[in-house]
This record gives sequence, C-alpha cells and structure tokens, in this order.
Amino acid sequence: MSTFTSSDGTIVHVREWLPSDREPIGIVQIAHGMGEYAARYGHLAEKLTDLGYAVYAPDHRGHGHSISGVPGDLGANGWNLLVEDLVRLTELLRHDHAEIPLVLFGHSLGSFAVQQYILEHSGLVDDVVLCGTTAVDELFASIGRAGGDLLGFFNARFQPTRTTADWLSRDEAQVDAYLAHPWCGFEIDSENMALLATVAAERLSTPNGIPSDLPLYVMVGAEDPLNDGLRLSDLLVSRYRDAGLTDITYRTYPGARHEILNETNREQVEADLIAWITRTTKQS
Repeated sequence: MSTFTSSDGTIVHVREWLPSDREPIGIVQIAHGMGEYAARYGHLAEKLTDLGYAVYAPDHRGHGHSISGVPGDLGANGWNLLVEDLVRLTELLRHDHAEIPLVLFGHSLGSFAVQQYILEHSGLVDDVVLCGTTAVDELFASIGRAGGDLLGFFNARFQPTRTTADWLSRDEAQVDAYLAHPWCGFEIDSENMALLATVAAERLSTPNGIPSDLPLYVMVGAEDPLNDGLRLSDLLVSRYRDAGLTDITYRTYPGARHEILNETNREQVEADLIAWITRTTKQS
C-alpha cells in the first residue's frame, strides 16, 4: 500500500499488485465503484500479475483506507477531485514506468470517472475499459422518474429479493460478503451525487475530443439494472461511435447483473478481459 496527497490535502491510499518474477510489461490502473474498495479487485489483479502486469488501484476519497470522515463523503467539489486523483496517480505511474503501456479500468462509479477522465486526459493512457457502465445522464433521469431511491431502484427488478444488494450478482456468497463488510454498501454524499448528475448531463452525454484510435472495451451484464435491458449501455457505445472512436469492443453477458467480476461466470468475464488487455497492450 502506498499513498499520495491530492490537491486539496486528501491522502489517497493505493493498493498495489506487482509481478514477483520480472519487470512489469504493462500497467493496469483500476478505479473501483461506489461503496466499495480497491482490494475487492484482487482476484483479477493476481491473474494480471501472473502475466507480468503491475496493477494499481486507489481507494477513492471517502472510500476504504482513504476514508477520513463519513464513508462516502467526498468533500467540497469531491467528484471532480476524485477524477483529478485518478489523473494524478496515472502521472505518478507514468513517471516511474514511461516505456510500458497503461490500461485504465473503471467499474460502475469508477467507470463514470473514467468517462470524464478521457475527455481531457486520454493522452495519458493507452487503452480504456468501462465495466458495469452506462449512459450516466439517462441513468439519473430514470432514477429521478422512479422517485430518487438509488439502491431501491437498482434492486427493484429482482423482486422478491433476498437482500438489499441482489442487484449486484447472482452469486449469493459475493452479495453476502459485500453486505457484511463495513467499507461496502454506502452512497456518495448528496452534494457530489448532484455534481456528478450535472457533469453527466453537460459533458458525459457528448463525449467529444477523444482520439479516434483509443481502444475502448465496454463490458456489462445484460441484467445490470443500471442499463435498462442494455438500452443505456447500447446508447453509451453509440455515443462513442458517433464521437469517432473506431476501436470499440462491446461485450455483454446474458443473465449477469452489475458486478460481472463477482458473478457466477466471473472466470469467463476475466478471461475475455485479460485476452483483450493482452492483445491491445502488445499493439501499444
């Protein structure tokens, strides 16, 4: 575990997984989702390190080891600073590993941050993965029409439910572990949720200015409630195509819910992702 200091003084903690037998052939930087923490990606990270990749994943401000007050409280302008933190970490990694490719991976809320990141800083990364992602502005519109209960909205399609987090995965053990952990299950503060909604409407809805040859991998579960039966992930991919991106891989998994890396078919999901990372980084 390492740390760096954000522009507002927040100490951001970074989980690291490094190859044990060689210098890294590439870097994967992970941006985790809302109400979780970086170490949950250890299963994927260990497979990547076995192949020679170094993996770095910050606990976002207000999450995991980076919590300094109430879980989920990102602070003033915290959403934009969370994105800035991801940029700062990439810059630090580039300083130490200038000659090897870097893949930026974001899941859920982390994927929303990555969507914002690449609008202005795509030159820092070689390849981008959006996991459990969606057209964020349309998601907020759907939640608003349903009354604004975020987690209730996500779980509604799985009634009758066993838990409040059935929407995450069909794997009950994964759901139970998530609910049992004190660093899981919370929302970000209302001020920054509103800021994200504004950014989504004003900027993420029109993803212009991204290099046309940036490789993009979009991976979602077909039953992910963030996507309304794939309607919103289809829209997101369409927006990137309309913006001129030409190297887009869009993979959907029938039956899978939101956390496809913790689903019953996780081995196939990880194998597909790793195959794409291996291919694209060899081309970088």
